[in-house]
Formats: sequence, C-alpha cells, structure tokens
Amino acid sequence: MNGQSKPPAPGFNMEMPDDLQAVYSNVARISHTPFDFVLDFSQALPGKPHSEILSRVIMSPAGVKLFQRALTENIARYESIFGEISLPKGDPGLANDLFRRVQPPDTPPAESPPADPAPPKE
Repeated sequence: MNGQSKPPAPGFNMEMPDDLQAVYSNVARISHTPFDFVLDFSQALPGKPHSEILSRVIMSPAGVKLFQRALTENIARYESIFGEISLPKGDPGLANDLFRRVQPPDTPPAESPPADPAPPKE
C-alpha cells in the first residue's frame, strides 16, 4: 500500500487488556428477561457430570439482534473462504442439549401441572 498505514476501521475501537483471559466454550445457555439477554458460557468435558459457568455476557435485546446479524454475516464470510461448517448429523437434539432454552435468571421455574388433573366439574 505504498508504505501508508491503513486508516482505522470505522466504528467503535476496543482495546485488549494485557491480563484478559480467553475462555473456550462448547456449551452456551441463553436466557432473557423483558429487558436483557443473558448468555452463559461453559465447557462440557468427558467425565464431568456438570460444568460451571466460565463467562456471562448480558446484552440488551437490540444488542443481541445486532450481534446475531454480525454472527450471520461473519459465518457467511467464513464459509465463503473455508467452506460450509458441517454439523453432526443424526442428532436433532444436539442444539437443544448444548444451547437449550432456559428460564430467565433469578426466575423460579414454572410449576408443572398435576400429573393426573381432576376432571372439570359440570
């Protein structure tokens, strides 16, 4: 480029702290309230019956929608360079197992209906 440096990318600039620890996650749990989305990241490892949350990200609904758009665009760019990302076949529950829908944080689970409800009175 004729010895000239590139102009800064448009948008918001972020700095990486020297002590920032990267986290690998192969499990995510997404929950929400009317005002926020909560993304919890964890690792599922063989021989471990449960895992602890390693990182939690809280975003506004608009922020999550913009994040989804950015992920979709970046996945398309990735696949145009490296080929389609293949997912395991034959396990329709994989997404549910790894990224299942859960109750919003700090919200008690909904009560289950009785196993054998009484017939309606006439």
